[in-house]
Amino acid sequence: MLKSKILAALVIFCLACVNCALCQEQIKYDAGSRRDPFIPLVTPDGRLLNLDAEREEKSSLLLEGIIYDKFGISYAVVNGMVVKIGDKISDYQVLKIDANKAVFIKDGETQEIILKKEEEE
Repeated sequence: MLKSKILAALVIFCLACVNCALCQEQIKYDAGSRRDPFIPLVTPDGRLLNLDAEREEKSSLLLEGIIYDKFGISYAVVNGMVVKIGDKISDYQVLKIDANKAVFIKDGETQEIILKKEEEE
């Protein structure tokens, strides 16, 4: 009886510790030059991401605006073109669109671009 009470108390303590903010660490994965294995290969709408990008001359991405829908499809205006997740712009593919940033992937490496406000430019 005493062992079961101690075991129950230990289980409750462990569960409380798992949810404790002090016990949780932020771990950042450094993929180096390889593809990040934590990036999904399929978009939320079921399209396969093409990670074998064609070799083109390097181009810069200019994030001009975002149309963000938390429960639907979001769009980004990049280099004057409207794109959504899975679309390609130059040699980059759109991986993720958030309210204030867009994430692109090229040759297995991600590039995050934060939308700048007009007064920041």
